[in-house]
Amino acid sequence: MKELLKEMHAWMDAYMKSFHTDDEEVMQGIKIKEIHTGYVTSIAVQLAKHLQFSEHDVELAEIMGLFHDVGRFRQYSLYKTFNDAVSEDHADLGLKVLSELDFMKKLAPEDEALVRFAIGRHNKKEIGPAPSERALAFAKLLRDADKLDIYRVLSPFLGPEGADKAPKFIASDASQLASPDFIEAFRLGRQADYRKLRTHGDRKLVRLLWVYDINFSWTLREIVKRGYIDRIIHYLPDQPGMAEGIARMRAYVEKRCQQPDTVTMG
Repeated sequence: MKELLKEMHAWMDAYMKSFHTDDEEVMQGIKIKEIHTGYVTSIAVQLAKHLQFSEHDVELAEIMGLFHDVGRFRQYSLYKTFNDAVSEDHADLGLKVLSELDFMKKLAPEDEALVRFAIGRHNKKEIGPAPSERALAFAKLLRDADKLDIYRVLSPFLGPEGADKAPKFIASDASQLASPDFIEAFRLGRQADYRKLRTHGDRKLVRLLWVYDINFSWTLREIVKRGYIDRIIHYLPDQPGMAEGIARMRAYVEKRCQQPDTVTMG
């Protein structure tokens, strides 16, 4: 597996570099995705070790992190956007890319199936039915690793001074105010309909609502430790319902962070 991992890393590095261009706007997005790939791979390994996965399963987690956004690069090449809604689901596109790679067949069939399931579900609103507890555990791990790093990616663009510098695939309507539907979801601690996202304020609430969709307390503790929640709250607009949403979320986070992580790999 270690030799296969080297081959996979070498391929992915060359693949990402093949999308480099002199177009500064395009390169901004490509570089963000390159760096994100590295961080998610590292986080996936850290989380797998925290969960006391076997060495083999830690390596599978590394593969999932490495390839989780492989579809993003073809997506941008074909559609000039990272917006799934107006192009193609990047996880599904990533699975097509992986199907073309001969070295994926060097994995045991059951391992390849696990990798494909986790990657295919990493960006969906919900994981949905899983073929096994083992597949569910990997899907949860990859979703957590991805979300943890997206907080880092978006952090520089939270304030009014950073909003104008956001890449086009991050930018929203210039308003810092949040829409009523998003405030109500936040107040009640429920997920919002991402398709209705319009403003910078909406985007901030979506990231805070992710807190309720984090699978492992380790991940949530890292989010808190790195100051991501406090930074988003600092830049929230002062609108009715916000204080209630913040209080509900802080109470949830405090309780959830104290809970031990358990995972079933049956």
